[in-house]
Amino acid sequence: MGATEQIIKMAKENNGIVTTAMVAAAGFSRGNIKYLVDKGIIEKSARGVYTLPGIWDDEIFNLQNRFKRGIFSHETALFLWDLTDRTPNRYCMTFPMNYNLTKPKQENVHCMQCKKEFYDLGIAETVTPGGNTVRAYRPERTLCDILRPYSRVDIQVVTEAFKHYAAKRDKNIPLLSEYAKKLKVEGKLRAYLEVLL
Repeated sequence: MGATEQIIKMAKENNGIVTTAMVAAAGFSRGNIKYLVDKGIIEKSARGVYTLPGIWDDEIFNLQNRFKRGIFSHETALFLWDLTDRTPNRYCMTFPMNYNLTKPKQENVHCMQCKKEFYDLGIAETVTPGGNTVRAYRPERTLCDILRPYSRVDIQVVTEAFKHYAAKRDKNIPLLSEYAKKLKVEGKLRAYLEVLL
């Protein structure tokens, strides 16, 4: 099986998406990608991301691929964890404190930054509506984040998220309380939990 067939096979096994990093890791040159694009066999979706024709463009996956240090957070994480019915009109990502935000802002990403000890807290993998795996903060971390003063998340979205979370079978209240303590939102969290649980 030649490089072309191998790359197409990789895309088919990955929801119709192949990245430059995947192709390089498999030992093929970037020239193979250019050849496939020129022939119309795959299409460029975003920088370093290619799809088979007719595959839905997964914007969330593309952003994660472009900004590897970005973790989906706030309203976007609520959406990914199915804690809100609202599709975000702007995706929100959290970056380390010293990260240069120029490029994500050019892509209309709502950027947040946090200190190293908070950046790594509660990172998990979840699946986009397009079926691709991305990194987002856990539901418990996200609920604490939206209670923090700087987050400016609409109160209706916050209330709805807590209602959705309270109805989940796999809710983890001890973990939620632990994150609330670390992120200094225990009082606000208690107010929501007393109403819902």
